[in-house]
Amino acid sequence: MNQETRTGGSVRQVEVAIAGAGFGGLCMAIKLLEAGIQDFVVLEKAHDVGGTWRDNTYPGAACDVQSHMYSYSFATQPDWTKRYAPWSEIQQYILKVTEQYGLRPYIQFGQEVVSAVFNEANGRWVIKTASGDTLMARHWVLASGPLHVPSIPNIKGLKDFQGKVMHSAQWDHDYDLTGKTVASIGTGGSAIQYVPEIAPKVKQLHVFQRTAAWVIPRDERNYSAFSKWLFRALPVTRTLHRWRCYWTNESRVWPIFNPKLAHVGEFFLKKFIAWQVKDPALVKKLTPDYTLGCKRILISNKWFPTFNRPNVELVTDDLREITADGIVTKDGQTRKVDCIILGTGFVVDPRIYMKNFELKGRKGHNLAEDWKTSPTSYLGITTAHYPNMYQLVGPHTGLGHNSIIFMIEAQVEYIIECMKALKRQGADFLDVKPEAQARFLADVTEHLKGTVWSSGCRSWYQTAEGTNFAIWPKSTWRYWLETRHVNVSDYEWVKCQAGDRSAPVGLDEVLGGA
Repeated sequence: MNQETRTGGSVRQVEVAIAGAGFGGLCMAIKLLEAGIQDFVVLEKAHDVGGTWRDNTYPGAACDVQSHMYSYSFATQPDWTKRYAPWSEIQQYILKVTEQYGLRPYIQFGQEVVSAVFNEANGRWVIKTASGDTLMARHWVLASGPLHVPSIPNIKGLKDFQGKVMHSAQWDHDYDLTGKTVASIGTGGSAIQYVPEIAPKVKQLHVFQRTAAWVIPRDERNYSAFSKWLFRALPVTRTLHRWRCYWTNESRVWPIFNPKLAHVGEFFLKKFIAWQVKDPALVKKLTPDYTLGCKRILISNKWFPTFNRPNVELVTDDLREITADGIVTKDGQTRKVDCIILGTGFVVDPRIYMKNFELKGRKGHNLAEDWKTSPTSYLGITTAHYPNMYQLVGPHTGLGHNSIIFMIEAQVEYIIECMKALKRQGADFLDVKPEAQARFLADVTEHLKGTVWSSGCRSWYQTAEGTNFAIWPKSTWRYWLETRHVNVSDYEWVKCQAGDRSAPVGLDEVLGGA
């Protein structure tokens, strides 16, 4: 590890630089340590670890994947309180794992990346941060996640509103909603969780819905004291329970692959909505008009009953503008409100994968230009013309039915294998061949055909032209199989002809026998 200080910031050379200290970045750090690689740094722009579970603290925030499945397979936890853990419990788990594996010395907080440029002469990424620091890294891992920048809708007059405005990912817990008239804009994954929680407190709640969501029942059961004791006394029971959760989730993919089965599910869900909501007119408004699974399926037992409350109004008219003290819909009606909550999710166009900083690869390639039409990578991990750069939860690896942590672990293991293969090949950097990347994209595109994701509805999974750039269209176990080994022929292995090609002390010993 080499480091020097100069005016305006430090310059440091590391073997691996990781952007983001959420589930992905921490998993990468843990697996590097297990591989004997200690020369790495995690750059985190915030003040602590946790990512989405550090930021999303709104009332009712919880995971829609079972607790035992939404955790690392190598760090299972026996004492989850519920089938689906609240955000605070997940964040405590992340903090616990961070301490358990001694990760804090490797994390630099308050370090926001502003540029990353590949130097082909010496095979290093030159990474600069907002604080003025510079890192030179052989391997560059993007683990900041695709959904973390709050989406603020472009509604006329929003900036002129004189009351309280807050995004669900930036919840102000000091603001008391009791007795207030509140407008909630959006009915996505966050809104269906916080709306039922705040409805009993407010005087009046106007819920503005653009598109109805398919919402399925949620298992709200707590784990019994005996179950937690058993999970702790016999760790194998945790493993078995985790596998049961995995295969239960994996079975949900069949209606996604077979729209006819999805229509059967729709029939029962429509009955479920009609059973939970008393007003037939509301039932109609709350029932989606697209195929089940085409957009994200949400989980809640409280969402539909909330609209039976006399102080809750579902508004489906389009918004026209926001005034200093209210919201005007296109039918001309004005609703005076004290507070506007933006349940509008996160930036979800293809740029979510481009990052909000300059990223340049080989031969003048710029990621913002290369992915201008649609982002694509090989296995969602490596990208042609960007050597030794890896993404976690990259293009075509998002899920609609199982735990993303399963995918993250598979990707991290693949990245470690890439590092080992680089050493075996005696090269300074690897670069996936464009034809291998094109072949992967063609395979994904072919598997998307005939699924609910290709049934015609619009979702954040797609570009404006309708290209699905986000979803993995196969079973997750197939992704695991495809990432078990590095296909050497799919990569170009390059040895630098000039510049400093030396590896930091210890890496030769670590990977020499790989």
